Amino acid sequence: MRNWQGPTAGARLGILHRATSVAIVGASDNPARASYFVATYLLSSAPYEVYFVNPRADTIMGQKSYASLADLPVVPDIVDVFRRHEDLPGVAREAVEVGAKTLWLQLGSLNEEAAAIAEAAGLDVVMDRCLKIEHARFHGGLHLAGFDTGVISSKRQVVARG
Repeated sequence: MRNWQGPTAGARLGILHRATSVAIVGASDNPARASYFVATYLLSSAPYEVYFVNPRADTIMGQKSYASLADLPVVPDIVDVFRRHEDLPGVAREAVEVGAKTLWLQLGSLNEEAAAIAEAAGLDVVMDRCLKIEHARFHGGLHLAGFDTGVISSKRQVVARG
């Protein structure tokens, strides 16, 4: 049962407007991974400084990758997390320790322990939402993900059958 209540759309918009930097924890250089897709969008369509955190990678998308949040050259405003459920409380503690402002857990990630850790330290917490989709939603970029195509039709899509 879910007890945690996330921030409203207006509050999420405020988080995105105040932020200048995003650290992607669990970033991957694999184009099939969600973190890669989000990073590509943030680097090309958002005003943030983007930092990658992955202790097993030296570089991701041609940028330096850091072993931990503590190794970053800045305090990230948003810590965007792509990690397993059991790792989330530890990432929340790291985000608190470095002084981040927001802990953002991606679609499918909901961890009330991590939320409690971050909120107790004064961080904003967003869970089970994609940073890329939320940014695009508020800034008119959903079409970049194949959403909001502007085409409204009652016709069925023609699919090639082979």
